[in-house]
Amino acid sequence: MKEIKFSLVYRDMWQASGKYVPRKDQLAKIAPVIIEMGCFARVETNGGASEQVNLLYGENPNEAVRTFTKPFNDAGIQTHMLDRGLNGLRMNPVPADVRELMYKVKKAQGVDITRIFCGLNDVRNIIPSIHYAKAAGMIAQATMCITYSEIHTVEYYVNMSEQLIAAGADEICLKDMAGIGRPEMLGKIVKAIKTAHPETIIQYHGHTGPGFSVASMLEVAKAGVDYLDVAMEPLAWGMVHPDVITIQAMLKDAGFKVPEINMNAYMEARRLTQSFIDDFLGYFIDERNKFMTSLLIGCGLPGGMMGSLMADLKGVHAGINSYLKGANKKELSTDELLVMLFDEVKYIWPKLGNPPLVTPFSQYVKNIALMNVMFLVKGQPRWSMIDKNSWDMILGKAGKLPGTLDPEIIALAEKNKLEFFEGNPQDNYPNELDKFIAEMKELGWDRGKDDEELFEFAMHEKQYRDFKSGEAKKRFEKELEAAIKEKYATSTIELPDLRALKYPNAEPVVSNATGRVIWELDFNEVSVEPVHGKEIKEFDTLCTIQTNYGLEHIGSFCDGRIVGIEKKQGEVVRKGEVLAYIEKK
Repeated sequence: MKEIKFSLVYRDMWQASGKYVPRKDQLAKIAPVIIEMGCFARVETNGGASEQVNLLYGENPNEAVRTFTKPFNDAGIQTHMLDRGLNGLRMNPVPADVRELMYKVKKAQGVDITRIFCGLNDVRNIIPSIHYAKAAGMIAQATMCITYSEIHTVEYYVNMSEQLIAAGADEICLKDMAGIGRPEMLGKIVKAIKTAHPETIIQYHGHTGPGFSVASMLEVAKAGVDYLDVAMEPLAWGMVHPDVITIQAMLKDAGFKVPEINMNAYMEARRLTQSFIDDFLGYFIDERNKFMTSLLIGCGLPGGMMGSLMADLKGVHAGINSYLKGANKKELSTDELLVMLFDEVKYIWPKLGNPPLVTPFSQYVKNIALMNVMFLVKGQPRWSMIDKNSWDMILGKAGKLPGTLDPEIIALAEKNKLEFFEGNPQDNYPNELDKFIAEMKELGWDRGKDDEELFEFAMHEKQYRDFKSGEAKKRFEKELEAAIKEKYATSTIELPDLRALKYPNAEPVVSNATGRVIWELDFNEVSVEPVHGKEIKEFDTLCTIQTNYGLEHIGSFCDGRIVGIEKKQGEVVRKGEVLAYIEKK
């Protein structure tokens, strides 16, 4: 009788639902109850964006990680984290010395297993982390991002697993981040790996968004999987993961050996989790993430993106309909625009080399598709605006794309005088720890136990500075206050797009990121807003958005003149909002 063990993805449950994760005091409350449930051999405690999120609401992530891991360490339950290989715990690449330090810090904080993935499935970005993790005493779980295309076949994944195991991976994870891996294919992948390497532990992680995940779990169990990632209500299903009760019952009936669930503890964990939602976390959970949708099957976007995607769509929707109304054309409903976006993602994905649609590359593909839809509606060419991060992906600076770029994308790069990169992505990012060590000494900041504060500063520089200054907490309190007001607002009247009415002959420039607006610098390096009527050339930088992960440059889509500025210097802008209006020449 084959034994299947469960891992509770408590971190990912929250991040697939909304923006924030529980505070340290809340994690301290839920940990002993999770242990009392008696059915989990592993718990996902941290990683991904969760530690950055701690900083964003003014909490020290190192204290949160130690608080959450200790009860599980004491109970003999393994803890695991998610890391993004070359990108570490952030959206952009990390120097090698900072990556190496991460595993030493996380092992010291009580994290047993690191789940290492590359959003492009480039093993060159995973293998160094395997070595760093093992040297630090962690279990290196090398991860394959599952998606569905002509390129991403059973043979593709089996070959990738062979490279990872040969490089020293202790375990293999199938990360089905969008839940679009077909059950039969997943079963074949697991069976092939287990046949060749029966001693290698395999774990399956699948979101429920498009509806395949329960069937997928049964198939991989039959094929020999060892661990399944599960969730629990009230954050199961929807865009999250299947509930442990359902999976346990299914496997038990199929003849597998599975642990029993202490239902009294389950209900208490359920109650506590709901109390965290009621406290403040629920104000940042999009209701749409509670539902499954088969629309995700075609486009392959991860369910966890639906909240941000709908927010982006809302911002662009008003601008598109304003244009259509002015052109005496039929306006689009949100559903029509959503279908157009999904179709565009499906169309451009192979042209962009089939990057697995996982953070951050899912965001890049979605951003390009969203801009394409906006320009196509206006009768303008596809690819009129591609942001810098997306270009870095296309040019190979983050790793090798699985597929082949379409000739029109290659021609567009050549037109813009952009060079393709074929070397090791890590070579683009030299070591930086010495710089951070020197600054912490100068500022009198403690490097922390096991250098954990040094690590956080180097990994999340901007967010750590804001945390130390208190700005992060102040900003979060304002954000929470605004979210509460919005939640309880009684008005349902939708105001017309007054901005577009002010500039009937102009078109909007839309932000492709959320952050603070930085306008051009004068000769004293003082940021100034452009004057009304200023001439601007196509592709010229209009302004820059300071995001959580770096700078995004916003270019002009045409030759023209600036007739309206909608965002002031230093003002926070959300992705999809209008920055300015340009009147074409």
